[in-house]
Amino acid sequence: MGEEQNPTARALVALELIQRSPGITAQRLADALDVTERAARRYVATLRAADIPIVATRGPYGGYRVGRGVRPPPMVFSADEALALVMALLDGHHDVADPDAPVGTALGKILRSLPSGVAASAEAVRSGVSPAPDTGSARPDPATATALVEASTAHRSVRLEYRSESGRTWHTDVDPWAVVVRHGRWYLLCHAHHADARRAYRVDRVLDVEVLDATFVPPDDLDPVAELEAHLAVGWEFSVEVVIDAPVHRARAWVPRTIGRLEAVDGSSCRLVATTSNPYWYAERLAALPVPFRVIGGPELLATVRSLGRRMISATSGATGATDSADPSSAANASTPPTAGRDGGPSGPSTPAGVHRAGPDDVTPATAT
Repeated sequence: MGEEQNPTARALVALELIQRSPGITAQRLADALDVTERAARRYVATLRAADIPIVATRGPYGGYRVGRGVRPPPMVFSADEALALVMALLDGHHDVADPDAPVGTALGKILRSLPSGVAASAEAVRSGVSPAPDTGSARPDPATATALVEASTAHRSVRLEYRSESGRTWHTDVDPWAVVVRHGRWYLLCHAHHADARRAYRVDRVLDVEVLDATFVPPDDLDPVAELEAHLAVGWEFSVEVVIDAPVHRARAWVPRTIGRLEAVDGSSCRLVATTSNPYWYAERLAALPVPFRVIGGPELLATVRSLGRRMISATSGATGATDSADPSSAANASTPPTAGRDGGPSGPSTPAGVHRAGPDDVTPATAT
């Protein structure tokens, strides 16, 4: 970078380096700026003169960091960072361009504070892209989400006022293990005191959060995402038991954890155990499997699979070129299994065209109502 750059610009770059690497030494700062250590200290003095609280710690592990002050330090974005921020917001929020929406106003403030050259491409993407609303997403109140995340981090129990899908409201005390965002929906994975069991509550249905004095210890080696996905496969009305003619390691490529639990039967087959509130949806997922399977448990699912099979056969009656010798399970001989789709399920050539793939998030499990 050298000494030829404008001193104010070098001071701002120094600020960005200190923000990015708290504890950075004067020598490392000088090396990154390609200046002398004395010059690096001079840029730190410039930042302090501008009321930016740069704190220095002495000792072998000391260095510079941005302290807390009345005035927040300026944020420095590169063109790539600004563009990535806009694209991420467009991907998750369809109201980014709405000047009255919180996300839109916040992004507008950021873009207006950037140099015109940095903000130009980001503003062009923001104004020129028309994101389609995600009807499946449900964003919670920011204050509610923040309270739950802070309670989870502090290991403090909370009392929730919760509204179910049917509109019923109740209070419950829980230990908030983690907040998980999955496909546009926010879930609180927790231990419910009244049931002494794991529960997953929709954060957008939480009406009020009261932090309690009681503390808790979360489970060892908790994987919040895996735990939530396993939870979404249980607690529904109708039982499911299916034998799949494929070993477990192959079946996992087609059967996500939200669908159910896979158990090995032998080296060439496995058992899928789960529950569902929508047998027809479940039958559609099974129809997409590229290997033979047998429904051995769950009378509702068995009847639905038979009905769906009759409809598929009826749809081919009288079709020219159709023969009984066609093998619809020939995809089972493919050497490469289909790739995972949005919910980890099969997609690609082996997926029947036109099949509606509703996910578990389209309905609410009995334990997360």
